[in-house]
Amino acid sequence: MLVVFLGNPGTEYKLTRHNSGFIVAENIALTQDLRWSQKFFGMFAKKDFNGRQHCFLKPETFMNLSGKSVQAAKSFFKLSEHEIVVVHDDIETEFGVVTFREGGGFAGHNGLKSIANSIGTPNFLRIKIGVGRPKKGDVSSFVLGKFTPEEMPFLPVMAEAAEDKLRELLR
Repeated sequence: MLVVFLGNPGTEYKLTRHNSGFIVAENIALTQDLRWSQKFFGMFAKKDFNGRQHCFLKPETFMNLSGKSVQAAKSFFKLSEHEIVVVHDDIETEFGVVTFREGGGFAGHNGLKSIANSIGTPNFLRIKIGVGRPKKGDVSSFVLGKFTPEEMPFLPVMAEAAEDKLRELLR
């Protein structure tokens, strides 16, 4: 299984809603002692879970080009789309709620579009991290904006919930 965490590289994006996938990745890296190395246009790690080896990828191509990184890893490991799990932010889901889905639309998420275009199908697995929808203003500015001080204390809980969903899936 290839687990892909979506986000944008660089410190200016570190605690933005669009980087929810990277936040989960860093939490898992700490709890599972992942050792990242540069590969497939991103940061890559391998780890055994329940006696099976899984691969973890944080594309460093920026969100809109995530597919380049995912396609490189998919081709190298000869994976099907059903062996790819993408962990990403979702504005259609209430803040802090973590859900699982197979395939589906993109709801304007350019990272998901890039992956689907690059691997030729939208039918990959998804762990969606709810960041909520802006009450007013531009969606792009909202997802590229940092979490509010009121939301910050919930990020570790959200990351743990996503890790739990991932563990279920990898079982």
